[in-house]
Amino acid sequence: QVQLVESGGGSVQTGGSLRLSCVASEFTPCMGWFRQAPGKATEGVAVINAEGMTRYAESVKGRFTISKDNAKNTLSLQMNSLKPEDSAMYYCAADGRRMWCDAPRNLFGYRGRGTQVTVSS
Repeated sequence: QVQLVESGGGSVQTGGSLRLSCVASEFTPCMGWFRQAPGKATEGVAVINAEGMTRYAESVKGRFTISKDNAKNTLSLQMNSLKPEDSAMYYCAADGRRMWCDAPRNLFGYRGRGTQVTVSS
């Protein structure tokens, strides 16, 4: 069972930045972030595989950057130019299948408890 713990959420104004972090209890071939806003469908945000290949949702491309440190089993999401529609609970997630990183996903084998991001206009 992979344990994931997120940190770094908070409240910012439109155009601001936040950096989310996640610590995993062990290495997994695919890690990523997905988000859930009230009344909206869960959305895959970004994924990154062990080799560092990344995939992003169109809604965040050019504004968000996912990165990881394999040696420390940590995952990060740098979020810039934030918009009110980015407001959501953000979940760190991991999956044992490398192929799971071929596209942003909203369902993984493991996920953390989430961290709230709120962007005000």
